[in-house]
Amino acid sequence: MSGCCGPKTDDDVRKDVSESYAKIANSGGNAGCCLPATGGADTPSAEEFAKNFGYSEEELAAVPDGANMGLGCGNPSAIAAMQSGETVVDLGSGGGFDCFLSAKQVGTAGQVIGVDMTPDMLRKARDNAQKIGADNVEFRLGEIENLPIADNTADVIISNCVINLSPRKDRVIEESYRVLKPGGRVAISDVVQTHDMPQDIQEDTELLCGCVSGAASVEDLTNWLEAVGFVDINIDVKEESREYIKDWAPGRGIEQYVASASIEAIKPNKKCCG
Repeated sequence: MSGCCGPKTDDDVRKDVSESYAKIANSGGNAGCCLPATGGADTPSAEEFAKNFGYSEEELAAVPDGANMGLGCGNPSAIAAMQSGETVVDLGSGGGFDCFLSAKQVGTAGQVIGVDMTPDMLRKARDNAQKIGADNVEFRLGEIENLPIADNTADVIISNCVINLSPRKDRVIEESYRVLKPGGRVAISDVVQTHDMPQDIQEDTELLCGCVSGAASVEDLTNWLEAVGFVDINIDVKEESREYIKDWAPGRGIEQYVASASIEAIKPNKKCCG
């Protein structure tokens, strides 16, 4: 991406993304992944977006109004295999949708920590938690590249269509490894790049905030995960997701270049020898 004053810095990218998220938080809707609502008659509802990417009617009914804003590209709780008493960290927790679903799975003995860099989203999430008395959920202000969480805290890290927005995805993976307990796991839904993008898409700020132009390749994600020590890495590209992704930017052909994927990996239990 470039602008009138040269290439954008990492902070410029974060500012663009945070402003886009703030608009969504304040408007209560979106026009595909992380784009603010256009108000057009053809814009699907948040419920329709969520159903397209794997959420059930039961899950949608289990969260407070306003928690689901249709921002995801999958359902990480469906692959996380959460257990009672576990600690879950949600990277880019938005209005708290996935946090509240996780809270039900880990129960009152468990804990869910949502991290988001946008104060407007954080206020919305905390309001939603208060509505339902979610005492085992907390929300922290912070960047996912610098998590405000101690080492070896989480049993599982989830995220839903957020890591692609980061200008330092390798750093997000390093931080995920740090805060996971030995034996902990990541269960992430995100958009991945499957073919080289044309320059006009790569440099489109709206498509960056819309979870397209910042997508990393499966190869890069695998290399970053391996480099920090993750094992049992599995990245499953959902080809059927292109049918819904095309509606995020009608007529741009973005579905040719990106697709949703589930990303799973484990932090090994390291045993001392000798």
